[in-house]
Amino acid sequence: MKRIGILTGGGDCPGLNNAVKWVVNTALDTDLEGKRGQSFECFGINDGWHGIVEVDPSNERSVQEHIRPLFKSTVRTWDRYGGTMLGTSRTNPFNPENDQSEKVISNMRALGFDVVIAIGGEDTLGVAAKLKAKGMNMIGIPKTIDLDLPGTEYCLGFESAVSIITEEVDRLRTTAGSHERVFVIETMGRHAGWLALEGGKATGAFIILIPEYEVNANYVCDLIKKGDDSGLRYEIIIVAEGCKICGGEECFQGKETDDFGHKLLGGVGERLAKIIKQKTGHDTRHVVLSHLQRGGPPSAYDRRMGRAFGIAAVDLIAREEFGKMVSYKDGRITYVDLETALGKLHTVDVDKEYDKEILNGPRELI
Repeated sequence: MKRIGILTGGGDCPGLNNAVKWVVNTALDTDLEGKRGQSFECFGINDGWHGIVEVDPSNERSVQEHIRPLFKSTVRTWDRYGGTMLGTSRTNPFNPENDQSEKVISNMRALGFDVVIAIGGEDTLGVAAKLKAKGMNMIGIPKTIDLDLPGTEYCLGFESAVSIITEEVDRLRTTAGSHERVFVIETMGRHAGWLALEGGKATGAFIILIPEYEVNANYVCDLIKKGDDSGLRYEIIIVAEGCKICGGEECFQGKETDDFGHKLLGGVGERLAKIIKQKTGHDTRHVVLSHLQRGGPPSAYDRRMGRAFGIAAVDLIAREEFGKMVSYKDGRITYVDLETALGKLHTVDVDKEYDKEILNGPRELI
């Protein structure tokens, strides 16, 4: 009987619970147990890496607080809900100011985990890759609404977030048109502009600004004036939070950083809206979608991908192919080495997937 630990780390998003459910369902499938010749137990680790750092394996109350057994009956309805039923955190066991990686390893061994499945983005899977290097059995499932993880063409949460952006822009469009306003809508996207780009394409945004292409605010204003001249009553501008305008500086909400050294981005939409109002005279408003993009139930696509990623993770464990990240490439489920999560981020290729002249999606595809 092998013990599987499961955790979710980093920002929450729709699709996490689907992946957990299908890890449990697949691992505990009695028909598959006979075919595999091995059986599993599943345990949820509460609050990401924080849970495995804080648990005291010798204390029953501590174990009950941070670790919970998962059965098919436990997770039966989890796929209907957004967020993560296991909880999450941005704890970094390898934080150089407070390295607790050896404690994580000790706790994993004391709890009898044969393997831990980490569901997360570059930070969460980066920790998993480092633990792999220290001899621990790890499996990764990609999750980030930014879609910036290397080694995979899809990450859980992305399509749900794009759907939310589309819904919110549709609502804002009616008031923009009624009042002849310019709306600057700020999406998430620290280094990669996928959310802004795909959300902008889905909503027919007038201008889309992404971190991969630095633009002068004056040029944005010139495009707005051209739109006015062509008879547009209003303009929708979508800007990713990591965009650089006005001298190439990112906008931060403060100086504080998380456990992985990231500052909290935010404010580029407000800054751009002020410039547009000043230079064009338009009634200009800004809206920050913020955590709305992470909320709510998963889209149909994320439900299906969560299922596929969860099943594939157990397939890898059954084959004892540890140290891998489940991946989606060329239309099929596959896997790559966990170290891939530490590689160059998956960002928008502005020469192929962005029109620099109109600051939007490409006008030619073939």
